[in-house]
Amino acid sequence: MKAKIKVMLKKSILDPQGKTVLHAIQDMNIGNFSDVRIGKYIEVSFNNSNLDSAKSEIDDICKKLLSNPVMEDYDFEIEEIN
Repeated sequence: MKAKIKVMLKKSILDPQGKTVLHAIQDMNIGNFSDVRIGKYIEVSFNNSNLDSAKSEIDDICKKLLSNPVMEDYDFEIEEIN
């Protein structure tokens, strides 16, 4: 199985990296962009044949290792790989 995990700063948290990229885009006069948010994308491959157990395990590592629950939200999807 493979988990695809996205970790993003909460909407209420200032994203200085995103602001820097937004200003660079605006300085380049490319399009009409109003906001940029930067986060993390993580893929985890693992062996588990039980989807409920896999979701619980991935949720656990997201909470305890991959995100800071005070500042970040996370979302994931799990897919079976052959």
